[in-house]
Amino acid sequence: MKNWISENKLYLIGALLGAIGGFLYWKFVGCSSGTCAITSKPFNSTLYGALMGSLLLSLFKNEARRIKE
Repeated sequence: MKNWISENKLYLIGALLGAIGGFLYWKFVGCSSGTCAITSKPFNSTLYGALMGSLLLSLFKNEARRIKE
């Protein structure tokens, strides 16, 4: 388990930061009419933020690719 966490540290940090950002976006900006798909509920906004945060930080993951001959 520790090995998996250390290998996916950037994904987890990105998901945590994105979830916080998504929740804060819902709290302070949100959707006044309630018809917005993402920002109408805090759960949706938090999950979307977590997904976007993990995708964003996955861009910075440096993987060594080995070509086996």
